[in-house]
Amino acid sequence: MNTSAKTTALLAASTLLAAPLATVALTAAPSSAAPADREKRGTCAGGTYELQAEREDGGYEVTVDLDRLAPGSQWKVVLRHEGKRVAAVTRTADAEGDVELEAFRKGTPGPETFSFRATPVGGGKGCAATVRLA
Repeated sequence: MNTSAKTTALLAASTLLAAPLATVALTAAPSSAAPADREKRGTCAGGTYELQAEREDGGYEVTVDLDRLAPGSQWKVVLRHEGKRVAAVTRTADAEGDVELEAFRKGTPGPETFSFRATPVGGGKGCAATVRLA
């Protein structure tokens, strides 16, 4: 085999080997995209909280879960979207000490920011958190 035939054979073989690698690289690229859901967890007055925002039907389902609070305690929960109050409710913790608030919000141009603040009725330390979706 002459030199140009060897070069052509090497180029053909390297192209065949590189093609699967290019496919793998293209397949892996979407993992660097911004996540569609965000959540934040923490502690709240001896219990825990979770703030979750999920993309759904052209908007966002936003959930605030407070768990392991004092059963029967009352909580004021304020939910904000882009800094604007979208819900302000007073809820009583159930027998397990759980309080939940759900809301659906239409998306806005650009990144989305959701936040909540929960405070016990009558005073005391509450909790707050913010999530941002790109």
